Amino acid sequence: MTLTNRQWLLKRRPQGALAEGDFELREIEMPETEPAAGEILVRYVAFLCAPTMRNWMDAPGNSLYPSVPLGEPVLAPAVGRVVASGDPKFPVGSRVFTLGSWQDYALINTTGFLPVSPLAEGVSFIDSLGRYGLNPLTGYFGLLEVGQAQSGQTLVVSGAAGSTGSTAAQIGRIKGMRVIGIAGGAAKCAWLTEQCGIDAAIDYKTENVEERLAALCPKGIDVYYDNVGGDILQAAVNNMANGGRIVLCGQISSYETEEQAEGPRNMMRLIYGSITMQGFLCSNYAAQFGQAIADLRIWMDAGELHYREDVRGGFEQLPDIFSALFDGSNNGTLIAMIDDSAHETA
Repeated sequence: MTLTNRQWLLKRRPQGALAEGDFELREIEMPETEPAAGEILVRYVAFLCAPTMRNWMDAPGNSLYPSVPLGEPVLAPAVGRVVASGDPKFPVGSRVFTLGSWQDYALINTTGFLPVSPLAEGVSFIDSLGRYGLNPLTGYFGLLEVGQAQSGQTLVVSGAAGSTGSTAAQIGRIKGMRVIGIAGGAAKCAWLTEQCGIDAAIDYKTENVEERLAALCPKGIDVYYDNVGGDILQAAVNNMANGGRIVLCGQISSYETEEQAEGPRNMMRLIYGSITMQGFLCSNYAAQFGQAIADLRIWMDAGELHYREDVRGGFEQLPDIFSALFDGSNNGTLIAMIDDSAHETA
């Protein structure tokens, strides 16, 4: 028996904005063989579209993940079901999360580079990538562990209408912080203040961010959660309070440029202000995922934490779906669903 395996390959290194010619759709036949010991054959049902995937498409550089080789399927966080197994920890039928790739099937070494973990019981494939997935977990750990959120302090979040940013902003509100979000467009800013309940929102498309931060934060910013870098990071640095903390989560403003993300131009401001700036990866806190997911579920069930998932279907549309991250048309965690079972919880 053979399996038909559709794949989206990285055909060339993107130059600036993603283009149709950067990817190639291929269909191959693969024999349905029994996996060797320590291997599992996974059929993917959904992929997370994460901004950092754009970095993985570049030539080898400063990404901690290896660049996707040309002619190979694009790397992406993924969920799927085990259809054949050589590892008793993951029997046939198991639902798993892994750093996968844009294809229907993949043979995975469970002890290799691509980590594999079981999905929580009662949580759908979609929610494992969305409301209890990497983006909200990143917001959770970035604010609480790196930012050391404290009640009564002022928190500013860039990319605040995104799934990571909105989680960080709302957890800040839950923890008693005064929260200001930076987002693009009146609709996103209104969602942050009216639905998410944060104190104020700045529309970077129509407002001067640095001036608005100065007006809204007369005593300075205690915690700045940075998802975008560039000029907005600079505006925040110029308005930090003494002893402030800058959480470096993402630099999306530079992902589609050929230039590396730049740091602040006035580093002495950080020195004189005793300001810390720290980057992190969500995986640094993998041992605490269980507690974090439990907290997120409590807040969401109580209506204290609002979360949006933008689920779009179609394997053939994968590059177009991913591109929505960079034109601002997505609303919430962007997930590409390639199988209707993605909403199943068992």
